[in-house]
Amino acid sequence: MDKRDGRNIIVTEPEKRQNDDNATRITDSEGRITRPSWDEYFLKIAGLVSTRSTCLRRKVGAVVVKKKQILATGYNGAPTGIEHCDKVGCLREKLNVPSGQRHELCRALHAEQNAFLQAARHGVSLDGAILYVTTQPCSICAKMIINAGIEKIIIEGKYPDDFAVEFLKEAGVEIIVREK
Repeated sequence: MDKRDGRNIIVTEPEKRQNDDNATRITDSEGRITRPSWDEYFLKIAGLVSTRSTCLRRKVGAVVVKKKQILATGYNGAPTGIEHCDKVGCLREKLNVPSGQRHELCRALHAEQNAFLQAARHGVSLDGAILYVTTQPCSICAKMIINAGIEKIIIEGKYPDDFAVEFLKEAGVEIIVREK
């Protein structure tokens, strides 16, 4: 039994649904079907997006949402048409560059950057949106978040860049850290 939001959660056997043989039904102690909160839902999607990452050090996923609708997604990886680190190796590892430093010594774009670029390619404004990301943004991404008009970020994991948090707070971007 699992506890979420003070309710008992019981995971039952997968129920048969049309075209979905692996569906898991989650119910509370009174048998009512429960659903994740919107934040849990979008963070889980960000986690799934992160599985596309080709980074050898850290897999990060980002989802940009406005009015409960997904606007764009992104994961960390090399630009289109460039070999990925899982094929050519990690320059940062070869040079012993610590996490959170010397971002220019990397083949990849960050998940947030890729999400913003995807939105831009499709003419989608991010003004007033919420960013769900599996790791705290770096200071470069923080500046992009501010100028894109993102109002709130919801993150799961820490990143060694206190400067980013200072930037976001100074700009009035709400930061919510959720435990995995």
